[in-house]
Amino acid sequence: MEVETRGTRILRGNPKRAIIKLSLPMMLAMLVQTVYNLADGVWVAGLGPKPLAAIGLFFPIFMVILSLAAGIGVGASSVVARKIGQKDKPGADAAAMISLILSLIIGVISTVVSLFVVGPVLRLIGASGETLQLCLEYAKVLLFSTTLMMFNNVANGILRGEGDAKRAMYAITIGSVLNIILDPLFIYVFKLGVGGAAYATVLSIAISSVLISYWLFFKKSTYVSLKIRDFSYDSHILRDILKIGIPASLAQISMSVAVFVLNVFAIRAGGDYGVAVFTSGWRVINFGTVPLIGIAMAVTSVTGAAYGERDGNKLDIAHLFAVKFGFFIGLFVMFAIAGLAPYIALVFTYSDDGSALYGDLVVSLRIMSLFLPGVPFGMFTSSMFQGIGHGGKSLLVTVMRTIVMQLVFSWFFVFFLQTGLNGVWWGIVLGNATSAIITFSWGRAIVKEIKRSFHNEKKLTL
Repeated sequence: MEVETRGTRILRGNPKRAIIKLSLPMMLAMLVQTVYNLADGVWVAGLGPKPLAAIGLFFPIFMVILSLAAGIGVGASSVVARKIGQKDKPGADAAAMISLILSLIIGVISTVVSLFVVGPVLRLIGASGETLQLCLEYAKVLLFSTTLMMFNNVANGILRGEGDAKRAMYAITIGSVLNIILDPLFIYVFKLGVGGAAYATVLSIAISSVLISYWLFFKKSTYVSLKIRDFSYDSHILRDILKIGIPASLAQISMSVAVFVLNVFAIRAGGDYGVAVFTSGWRVINFGTVPLIGIAMAVTSVTGAAYGERDGNKLDIAHLFAVKFGFFIGLFVMFAIAGLAPYIALVFTYSDDGSALYGDLVVSLRIMSLFLPGVPFGMFTSSMFQGIGHGGKSLLVTVMRTIVMQLVFSWFFVFFLQTGLNGVWWGIVLGNATSAIITFSWGRAIVKEIKRSFHNEKKLTL
């Protein structure tokens, strides 16, 4: 029997209210998680350049694993939300259980494969000597916990899918805050060095996972019911989760590939100096996208529920309102970064060597801040595609934005027009803007087509 929760009422209610109600907790969670990522680097930096280089070398490998986990979490969120929209509780229960089982299977396989390949891969990308040993010390702790990370991401996706953004926020926030506290304890007090940072991460994820498990399996106050004896495997649901999850994972990996290539362009345009400016500036811009990522998570759940209800008007309102909401947030953050650019640049250039970067970093921040208002048009349309089960379209528009448009425009400015470092920044901005126009236009056409289809369905049933 279906028992409506606060989250399902939000999902099935006013789509504008749902976007706001689900976005705000996830914005806060993403903000805390970003602060943790910065703090983690600061604590490890205290050990010296080699430990810092070690975690930096492992980061691309770790991002692939996290992308896979996050992708399956998006798939779970999308399918659960659609089943809620359909008022198909057994289907939502099955989707949640299949997602969790899938996370455990993929987690075990990923752990075994990663432990075998991590050493050769690190040597291939140039790690050697003490840095390699430190990197392996850090990596092996995290790789043994891959299954835990998979479970945590997917379970969080289930909570988001049923509209329970507050609990999802609590789980992410508690884990991130714990990590910030445990890092110095494990690194310096217990004298575990770079391995201590890994142990702190694993323990934080474990505690967060225990909390989510309590809500899902013991307290049983969630919409989905997870009972092994009532579980019924459904291959269609598994395919639906993978149809969203795999493209979502590949989309995240494509973003990492794009940043890697943009680093190469920055090297060609300005050498090590150019990479330092790009790395610092892009970190600030990424921080500016944090509230937008929170909204994107809400868009997947709300549009998924509207699609499940076969309510084209709700789907239309949710997509359009989210983009407008995100645009004004992006505009505000853009003005804040552009106005504060001289002060933000000081944070990255306070050393004698770093002071040479100051002028170019201020310029890069002001140009790249123009990137932010255009983000919602592409990002939220991609999230809407995930919500309605069109994972391939979501992957396509993400690859178009990151791999095609941004890289092609940057290449054109840097190598063809010979505009130097500023060409990289303008390439990112104009590539994103072009992609946003194409993606948003396509998204609106798809929504109109779905509205027409749902309207015709209703006419046939009358």
